[in-house]
Amino acid sequence: MKAQVLALALLATTGLTTANAGCLKGALVGGVAGHLAGKHSMAGAAAGCAIGHYTSAHKRAANAATPATLATPAHAATPAVPAHR
Repeated sequence: MKAQVLALALLATTGLTTANAGCLKGALVGGVAGHLAGKHSMAGAAAGCAIGHYTSAHKRAANAATPATLATPAHAATPAVPAHR
């Protein structure tokens, strides 16, 4: 059982597309939670996949909507301590 969980964890964190990674990570967490909640691992995995896909899509949309100039702080170009004269 530990080997299967480890294999799924490694699979979920490898270089997959964002939508697939969100589904796999959510399914992994949901499956474990469902199993611990009383032998409902398949239902937990299905719900986790849906939630992971939803969250991944929102993160992609937020990253696409934010211009690169707004992503950097405005104070990054100014020195932290003003020069003393």
